[in-house]
Amino acid sequence: MKISFYQPLVVFVFLIFFIQKVHTQDRAIQKAPDRTQGEGPYKQLIIRGATLINGAGSPPLGPVDVVVENNIITDIKVVGYPGVNISEKRRPKAEDNAKVIDAEGMYLLPGFVDMHGHIGGKSQGTPAEYVFKLWMAHGITTIRDPSTGNGLDWVLEHKEKSDKNTITAPRIEAYPAFGLGNEKKIALPEEARAWVQKVSKQGADGIKFFGARPDIMEAALDEAGKLGLRSACHHAQLDVAWLNVLNTARMGLTSMEHWYGLPEALFDDRTIQDYPADYNYQNEQDRFEQAGRLWAQAAEPHSEKWNAVMNELLELDFTLDPTFNIYEASRDLMRARRAEWHEDYTLPSLWRFYQPSRVSHGSYWHFWSTEDEVAWKKNYQLWMEFVNEYKNRGGRVTTGSDSGFIYQLYGFAYIRELELLREAGFHPLEVIRAATLKGAEALGRDKEIGSIEIGKLADMVLVEENPLANLKVLYGTGAIKLNEDNEVTRVGGVKYTIKDGIIYDAKKLLQDVKKIVDEAKEKEGFVLKQPGIK
Repeated sequence: MKISFYQPLVVFVFLIFFIQKVHTQDRAIQKAPDRTQGEGPYKQLIIRGATLINGAGSPPLGPVDVVVENNIITDIKVVGYPGVNISEKRRPKAEDNAKVIDAEGMYLLPGFVDMHGHIGGKSQGTPAEYVFKLWMAHGITTIRDPSTGNGLDWVLEHKEKSDKNTITAPRIEAYPAFGLGNEKKIALPEEARAWVQKVSKQGADGIKFFGARPDIMEAALDEAGKLGLRSACHHAQLDVAWLNVLNTARMGLTSMEHWYGLPEALFDDRTIQDYPADYNYQNEQDRFEQAGRLWAQAAEPHSEKWNAVMNELLELDFTLDPTFNIYEASRDLMRARRAEWHEDYTLPSLWRFYQPSRVSHGSYWHFWSTEDEVAWKKNYQLWMEFVNEYKNRGGRVTTGSDSGFIYQLYGFAYIRELELLREAGFHPLEVIRAATLKGAEALGRDKEIGSIEIGKLADMVLVEENPLANLKVLYGTGAIKLNEDNEVTRVGGVKYTIKDGIIYDAKKLLQDVKKIVDEAKEKEGFVLKQPGIK
């Protein structure tokens, strides 16, 4: 019997669909409780005397008073000069019952946007409250959930509650995984269009792809474009030989996740990654070992091929969401697993999920070697060079964390992503812009959020230390500083996260998280130990 070219692929697509469906059903987690914290919203809120970092790339400006009325920024007024007492005559007048925050000496930034924020999962044992409060404690006021792994209805329910501020949570953009919830495999272009229409009617904001046959991908992206849905893709190695980043960008894909598919678009002496003969994608040590050797197979930086691919992506107004942090353990495993916040803020169930395993995704430490780490360090150099140059030429680069895997903890990992953008060559102001305005642009919400401007919503972050001088002050655990008395102190940590004009005490949110972790440890008699230590 003659086997058609597409028959094996149809079987493969069905297998991926089945695995994805089972995985999603396994991931539903405990819903977020009703909001019991946060002051406001107020008819009028005034933040007085802050140094403003507006998110648009402007240099710091202050002291300024920022006026918010019914969740809309209505005035930003310079009220003096650094080191000079502020004249009260210059200040915007406070109405009766206005809420006033004395922010002299503090830094005011837009709320952060996490473009790759999975809301936990059953396998990780992370309830929604835990995840949301870790995000909010680090100034993250908007997240994009790529895959909606807890189910689209679950995510849309929390999106609505967040919009109404009945729960403590960032704004949520829902991007269901392609094919999610479908009772049959998507094997035809018309089926792809029907699925896109269905999730659009349900209320999805976009679609997360992992790859597909070209005719199916093209139909899905075309339909998404017609319906105003944005799109993201992790160009999984199982499908990247069909379509790399340049192929999907031409079809209408609006953003890429991580970096898969980009080196493949840069190949100039091959069409397929140089896989060893004994490679097995289902063995994650194989998968991530070889992923760390992929950029070395791409065209040289600034070569004709490298420039041609970059220029075309720029012309297509394509967004890169690199998520540098999520792979950092690949280049320095000890650093990632010894991060100081694990002791107080990582749940026992999540710690177990991180441990070397042949089953848990991202737990690929079967026998991670010095050679692997060296390869990944070189991988990062080439990857970062492309991303930085893309930004330099006017391309949109955003900030995403992909937390909950590979020793990366919600909130904390996002701040690490900011540090890694700095390592890639971004000026600190460019880092903040990637974390705020560029994310809002990629979501199509830059008229509402992403910068501190008159007419925008009151999503803001107040910090007592200057993040431009040291991004580490944004970590919930703060930064180490030696004072004049030769004493070691901790400074920083977000002081207030303001979302929709509601003021949250960020340190109190972290206390709530620590309580959740402490109770889980006590219940289990759990003691955090490093892998292999009895």
